[in-house]
Amino acid sequence: MAKRNPALKQPASFTISTEVMKKSKASIAKYPAGKQRSAVLPILDLVQRQAGGWLPVPAMQAVAELLDMPYIRVYEVASFYSMFNLEPVGEHLIQVCRTTPCWLRGSDKITEACKNHLGIGLGETTRDKKFTLVEVECLGACVNAPMIQVNDDYYEDLTPESMVEVLDDLIVGKKRKIGPQVDRLNSTPIGGAPTLKKGKK
Repeated sequence: MAKRNPALKQPASFTISTEVMKKSKASIAKYPAGKQRSAVLPILDLVQRQAGGWLPVPAMQAVAELLDMPYIRVYEVASFYSMFNLEPVGEHLIQVCRTTPCWLRGSDKITEACKNHLGIGLGETTRDKKFTLVEVECLGACVNAPMIQVNDDYYEDLTPESMVEVLDDLIVGKKRKIGPQVDRLNSTPIGGAPTLKKGKK
């Protein structure tokens, strides 16, 4: 996502919930005494989930206070990693991978399918707050390109047509199979592994 918009209205305050605080302290406990700042990444993720998918300034300030570190250091982390959102996002955050393997397999067509079907551009959110569309760098499923990430789920081996099907299922709240959208198991060859199918010569 883009850097924080100074004009964006921020909440007046933010309190880390009891559940998130418990998980945060468990993350802190994994590091030696005095090195609690190392837990900033997992704690920002927890707080972002509590805040509804983004990190308002008071939430980052609460993390800074918890970890006894300057707010600017927390902001530097949050603004560096694309997994953190400094502006509100829709219920479904669609991240289209645009790195070379996905681009070679047609990720630009996947992006266009999303734009056309949802009526939004990159970095925009639908009026009903259901979808936000962004492009990101490598999501780590290159062999199943092109692919997208929607919140925590991967959808792989996409075509513009299957991308629209994914969107339609999300629109109506239908549970769809995650992972490859073609006939393959995980990252095995399409059609199945051929190794043991042929007889001895």
